[in-house]
Amino acid sequence: MGVATTVSSLREKPAGRRRYSQEQKDQFFAALDRVQNVSAAARELGFNVMTCHQWIRKAGLPRGKVRKQSVHRKYTARQKEQFFAVFDRLKSTTEAAKELGLNPNTCAAWVRKAGLKGQGKPGTGPHPGRDEFSRLRNAGVSRRKAAAAVGIHLRTAEEWDQGIRKSGGRRIYPDGRVVDYKRGVITMTSAAGTTETVQVPVAALEKPIHPRYLNVKERELIRDLQAAGSSVRAIAHALGRSPSTVSRELARNTDPRMGYLPHGAHRKATARRARPKTAKLAGESDLRKYVKDKLLLRWSPEQISHTLVEEFPDNPEMRVSPETIYQALYLQARGGLKREVQAALRTGRTRRKPHATADQRTPRFTDPMIMISERPPEIEDRAIPGHWEGDLITGAHNQSAIATLVERTTRYLMLVHLPKDHSASTVRDGLIKTMATLPAHLRGSLTWDQGSEMAAHKSFTLATDMQVYFCDPASPWQRGSNENTNGLLRQYFPKGTDLSVFGPEDLEHVAQELNGRPRKTLGWKTPAERLRDLLLTT
Repeated sequence: MGVATTVSSLREKPAGRRRYSQEQKDQFFAALDRVQNVSAAARELGFNVMTCHQWIRKAGLPRGKVRKQSVHRKYTARQKEQFFAVFDRLKSTTEAAKELGLNPNTCAAWVRKAGLKGQGKPGTGPHPGRDEFSRLRNAGVSRRKAAAAVGIHLRTAEEWDQGIRKSGGRRIYPDGRVVDYKRGVITMTSAAGTTETVQVPVAALEKPIHPRYLNVKERELIRDLQAAGSSVRAIAHALGRSPSTVSRELARNTDPRMGYLPHGAHRKATARRARPKTAKLAGESDLRKYVKDKLLLRWSPEQISHTLVEEFPDNPEMRVSPETIYQALYLQARGGLKREVQAALRTGRTRRKPHATADQRTPRFTDPMIMISERPPEIEDRAIPGHWEGDLITGAHNQSAIATLVERTTRYLMLVHLPKDHSASTVRDGLIKTMATLPAHLRGSLTWDQGSEMAAHKSFTLATDMQVYFCDPASPWQRGSNENTNGLLRQYFPKGTDLSVFGPEDLEHVAQELNGRPRKTLGWKTPAERLRDLLLTT
């Protein structure tokens, strides 16, 4: 038997091949007509994708992504009769095709050939109950009862009473005003036949604003009362507004030819509402220079904002919010700071994005663990210093690492040099050596995740008399101080860096720089200052 014959036989009779019935095959083609993709239809039904591709090939249809115009399933006369029977009942091509599992495009072609054009898609043409609604309203039936009789929402009934029509994503008003929600513009046709298009976004017109501003309903009432001959003071009394408010509204927004138009006035007021101004950090200034210098020192925008208040208490010009700094970095059009300064942000991003969740970690050692839920309350509330959180930051290909230790009360940082590897014994020895530099009252406990580097936690506890508590799997927030500090350290040790090239002196320099940064959680004091105060007090 030749190679070609062997391959052919394997293709014809693969091992464990599933057999499908003709009904399942029809289900696949019905799903294919709907989703227009072979793989998607196969996944939806749980069928073998290769088998479905073979069905496509045998049917003479193109493989892969199937376009609507390329799918030509043949339907029987019986299926066509069933479609028209359902179509006569539902009056909708799409709904009838969906109920029978037929191709909507094919059914639409049947409807056109039968001379039933205009009844193919649901929702086209006037609502079937609008005439009945008008008859009931003319007969004196209330709006609520008439809406319930024809099965429409009360808001729709209110629009019908006002003569509002909807067409193609537009709302058409009796006075000639057309709101196009797709384009976001409003068109107004005057009695003289002239058309005015105001490029004001619909979202801006419908956005709720402060009650001190006039809204559309109040402007409509001004128009109605003015047409009835009411004075400015009478209109103001009816609105509960100041007469000067009504007087200014009429003076500023009255059309010289057509008089006061409430919706036109609302558009003009909305267009005047925007008051663009130059961004605070766009031009050269002492504030811009200060912000840029601190960003280059890897300060966060929030640290910069609060430190400005401390350093310049009597200079209101030296004020900037953290959001303004972020916008100057992320939005170049609003100007602000050049892209090389963006590298100072600890994330290194050029725009905002949501944070990703970490993968779940599993236990990698057999010694009994004391979980964080058993940690004493005095550790939880950070009332007593000397309790630490720890973790590893790893380098390129996880071949090198640095152990990080953060004191929960002062946020003081210590970095542990791991020259060879980050095995359990190396990490244990490094932690014991580092903890030996602390006074006894600052060696309380250590909280760590369930990484394999802490497999020797029992011997670490015996050597230092520090109990080790372990976080729950996939719960980095349980040692949030350490997680936050590790993020800061990535400014100095980016991911993918070989951490073995950094010696103990380098780690000491980085720790001193971070311990000298003001922290919001410390009342804008530095960790070094808090630890100094703690040692002096002790």
